[in-house]
Amino acid sequence: MSLYDDAVLVLKGYEDQEELRQAYLDHLAAHPDGMWKACHAGHVTASALVIDPSRDRVLLTLHRKLRMWLQMGGHCEPEDASLEAAAVREATEESGISGLTLLPGGPVRLDRHPIPAPCHWHFDVQYAVAAPPGAVQAISDESLDLRWFAYDEVADAADESVVRLLEATRVRL
Repeated sequence: MSLYDDAVLVLKGYEDQEELRQAYLDHLAAHPDGMWKACHAGHVTASALVIDPSRDRVLLTLHRKLRMWLQMGGHCEPEDASLEAAAVREATEESGISGLTLLPGGPVRLDRHPIPAPCHWHFDVQYAVAAPPGAVQAISDESLDLRWFAYDEVADAADESVVRLLEATRVRL
């Protein structure tokens, strides 16, 4: 199964955010290259909120380009077998933590947001992953910093999209 086919299947099975989910599906139907950064009309990305083993903190990255505290995530790559695989790969690369485990149940939420030209939109499919006990993070080239935030600290550090992802993740937990 191609990554495109996996994305369509995942989105068709996602039961929340109906209008936004349909916008993702419409985008992919109109853009067969909609999984890739080269699609200037917008492209699907995959991200994951990293949760510590005690489930009372999340790891956020201070994004090098955007200078914002965000969850780990980014562009899909040709070697990604699925959106889940892309989200775990991105979270692993950006956090430096191996052994991340996806929370069951598929995507936690969707978040479409504008990005600078030449592209116009990220259609982000957001997951949550649990870090293993004893996990130690390591800053990647894409990040200025990594930091664990208690749930009640996230709203003061990150934007509303990260807060909504945390809220949806806590419901899933």
